[in-house]
Amino acid sequence: MLKIAVLVSGGGTNLQALIDAQNNGVLSSGKIAQVISSREDAYALKRADMAGIPSSVAKTEGEILSLVSEIRPDVIVLAGYMKILTAEFIADVGVPIVNVHPSLIPSFCGKGFYGLKVHEAVLKSGVKVTGATVHYVNEVPDGGEIIAQKAVDVLPNDTPETLQRRVMECCEWVILPRAVEAVCRKIAPKILPKPQKYAGRGIITGMNPSGGKVLAYFIMGRSVSSKARRFERSGDDLIIKLTRDDKNFDPSLILYSPLRVLDDNIIITNGDQTDTVYDAVKAGGTFEDALRTREYEPDAPHYTPRISAVMTPSGHKQSILKRAGRYFFEYDYTPGKGRLIHTYDHDVMAGGILPSFEGEPREVNIPDDMESFADSLWRELGEDYRVAMYVRYYDGEGYTDKLYNTQEA
Repeated sequence: MLKIAVLVSGGGTNLQALIDAQNNGVLSSGKIAQVISSREDAYALKRADMAGIPSSVAKTEGEILSLVSEIRPDVIVLAGYMKILTAEFIADVGVPIVNVHPSLIPSFCGKGFYGLKVHEAVLKSGVKVTGATVHYVNEVPDGGEIIAQKAVDVLPNDTPETLQRRVMECCEWVILPRAVEAVCRKIAPKILPKPQKYAGRGIITGMNPSGGKVLAYFIMGRSVSSKARRFERSGDDLIIKLTRDDKNFDPSLILYSPLRVLDDNIIITNGDQTDTVYDAVKAGGTFEDALRTREYEPDAPHYTPRISAVMTPSGHKQSILKRAGRYFFEYDYTPGKGRLIHTYDHDVMAGGILPSFEGEPREVNIPDDMESFADSLWRELGEDYRVAMYVRYYDGEGYTDKLYNTQEA
């Protein structure tokens, strides 16, 4: 998850909008890591404290740069920050800076237009519509690329104060969190090496930068029946449950244990070959020999490949069994890296045959932050087809995990 630094000077109502958006999931690709105020008495500092967010006071650009070098944010947001940043500062921070301005740029903006002064100018001009703008910050005050705008009517009895309040409530607090989320999504590193509208079922195995084993398993679906599933934990294992009764399909290919643990071996597959590998390894056999007794799924015309993986203390292996042959891949653990294999290479038109995964499992980057990794992968799967996903991070004492389901129990 990306780190956000928020610069403030006053009451912090826009900061509160960001905090609320973070709590309700509107802002999910980034997290506020630090609030920096130009004033010691800014109520925004109290808002940060109540939300459990670290805060600091920095009155000069040099002090801000010093904090930024420690925090290393991915995005800086100006939320009621009442100072104009210099071109040198903008260049030195080296990350996107986003500002919210209480007018529809290019009207009523630039030097001298801030706070109530903007709304006084709007009323004096006689315009019937005003609003707010979120934009990137460059060396020209309020001159950066526009990210989002929202308008409201100017009412006959408006005062600068009533207009300011309506612009904040109806525009600024709405578009600022959404714009920050859009910026974070735009710059966030992608986990999937290439766009996959419909990857089917997928496995990731690897290691985080701290040396802990990492695994992920996801399923996607296109039909009502295949979407009517959810993951549930069963001790250290993972199982699939149906969320609706349907006698019109054979559940044998969609109900299985995706993950089973046998001593120091972690077995992950997209079918009941999990049990095949588990039984073989328990009896002293190998991952490869177990899978040589199996083949692709008999779901004509797609003939879905069987993908499998095993993680041991010394390394991880992946396999794909498809009509074109059997393929095995073996890897040493590399900190911060993993391998992704999935059943289908890309989506096709309705009624077409789904093409099987081709080539070697893709290399993916794995961060230390499980929440960031899991949330990013879930978003990349897309809302149309994703069904369930499970992520597990091991450390020296055990593991932490995260489970996603689109279907309720």
